[in-house]
Amino acid sequence: MPELPEVETTCKGLIPHVVGRRVTSLVVHQASLRIPVPDSLNDLVGQRIDALHRRAKYLIFETERGRMVIHLGMSGSLRICDAAVPLRKHDHVVIELEDGQQMRYHDPRRFGLVDWTQGEWQQMRWFKTLGPEPLTDDFNAAYLAEKAEGRKVAIKSFIMSNPVVVGVGNIYACEALFMARIHPKRVVGKVSGKRLTVLVEAIKDRLAAAIVSGGTTLRDFVREDGQPGYFKQELMVYGREGEPCRKCEAIIKRVVIGQRSTFYCGRCQR
Repeated sequence: MPELPEVETTCKGLIPHVVGRRVTSLVVHQASLRIPVPDSLNDLVGQRIDALHRRAKYLIFETERGRMVIHLGMSGSLRICDAAVPLRKHDHVVIELEDGQQMRYHDPRRFGLVDWTQGEWQQMRWFKTLGPEPLTDDFNAAYLAEKAEGRKVAIKSFIMSNPVVVGVGNIYACEALFMARIHPKRVVGKVSGKRLTVLVEAIKDRLAAAIVSGGTTLRDFVREDGQPGYFKQELMVYGREGEPCRKCEAIIKRVVIGQRSTFYCGRCQR
């Protein structure tokens, strides 16, 4: 699944290609995504894309008439290409721009969405329960401690909860917990404020590093220019079951938490 750094990389990569350009046509080849692509998306035609930004793992395209919201789901991607380039299977939505370039939404598993609103995007159902962005000052140790107080869930599940903080997906939760030396099964309400402070900084560090590196290389994700991200080579625990810990040489273990594979070092993390 594209995680926050991949979506941020996509957003930054698309901005020079789409912002300031007018949409000349739109074709929906497959409307059955996570939700049906709404007919109102046709309102995008003729509109200039004035801004593009990210909230959680959603991309918001701003126009005078309304806002298009895209979520990449499990396997989605957005690519800019010339209109003459043949369509690929699973290119579900094709948006043509005034310079002859196309933005194509590609999603083999169809768990993503393409939505439209004429109102404020913040009022859409996708955004109403989201927590703070992890790389902002709103996400801090005091906030996390307040949210964690009395909670009995595993800390990994807690930091992956969007109402707590957005965008901390499976890979970066594993990596941040390793960096903070916290066992992923530890009950969050019993973690000290000092350790939560370290965890907040670890989350910010790992996400920021991944954004700089272009995201994590996953089988279903490449950047919009077709090149993979490179953060995978820096991963300390994720996907390394049975391999030696890069810090202490103990064997990396895997356990399932919240139906997600979780990787950790039993010696480094307590």
